[in-house]
Amino acid sequence: MIKVGILGSGFISDSYADSLLDVRSAVLTANYSRDIERARAFAERWASPAAYDSMEALAASPDVDVVVIALPNEVHLEAVRIVAAAGKGVICTKPLARTAAEAAEILDIVTAAGVWHGYAESSVFSPNIQKAYEMVEAGGIGELLTMRAREAHSGPHAPHFWDAETAGGGALLDMGCHTVESARHFFGKDNPVTEVFAWGATMVHTDKTTGEDNAVALVKFAGGQLATIESSWVEKGGMQLRHELVGTAGRLVTDTSVTPVWGFIEKPVGYLVEKSDAETGWVYPVPEETRAYGFSQQMRHFIDHFAAGTAPSETFEDGLIVNTILDACYRSMRTGTWESVDYPS
Repeated sequence: MIKVGILGSGFISDSYADSLLDVRSAVLTANYSRDIERARAFAERWASPAAYDSMEALAASPDVDVVVIALPNEVHLEAVRIVAAAGKGVICTKPLARTAAEAAEILDIVTAAGVWHGYAESSVFSPNIQKAYEMVEAGGIGELLTMRAREAHSGPHAPHFWDAETAGGGALLDMGCHTVESARHFFGKDNPVTEVFAWGATMVHTDKTTGEDNAVALVKFAGGQLATIESSWVEKGGMQLRHELVGTAGRLVTDTSVTPVWGFIEKPVGYLVEKSDAETGWVYPVPEETRAYGFSQQMRHFIDHFAAGTAPSETFEDGLIVNTILDACYRSMRTGTWESVDYPS
């Protein structure tokens, strides 16, 4: 069994712990929170044998083979440095870093330490995206030309995301990292993004964030394809996770937020869906959310490759490329012009 430790005790940590239940060859053995009471509550919730309030202690434990980083953006660099120093495999949640420079430093750390690493970009592992990808690869819609991807909700769970200066950005960094990697997934990682044009504004949450709560980016690939990326923190009524793919011989649409269970209720029934914004009225719960969003499939993929000693399909190199593309988008927001994407050597 691969022994897994999780750094974090919030919503995303719960998602990773839940996803481990679907991995036969892995087991949660330790968890961390800077608040030991939160760590103990998490441990009780997910039957974790050990709770820590020290990242160093968890990483050094002989009962941990690989560490999942589910912490705020500004802690990723420190956490990777600690895990790599302990010689453990590391999986980091999205975005890998706040900037490309920081992501490059993270990649340098794991490369120098020679440790296995996986970039936890769940969207490309979701069943809807995987099915669409298989159909595109089989030539079902001919040559893929454009993609429009939208992720939207009413705002992030954790308060640290609202602090744009500390987190590194607003809605585009928070959610555009998903859709940018989806575009790379469909158009091919050997087909680099060459230039971008982006707009962003703080339209609603002016009292909460100095970062953009709405953003749109045009992402142009070397092969001539175009992806339109939309990110919003102002959309009420639950998640929007939609992709529209257009080819020379057809089109495909995926919408993870569409659910076979919906209705009108007058009495609250408990948790419905991430960021539902309402407990009564018209509701659209998503069954098996962890699996619908791709967390379970992603974790199985990572554990299988860690056990085999092979690189997964999403590594810190991919995280660095995504951060580099998003950096160019933020430059475009400031300049109002197309910006080239300058990849690190």
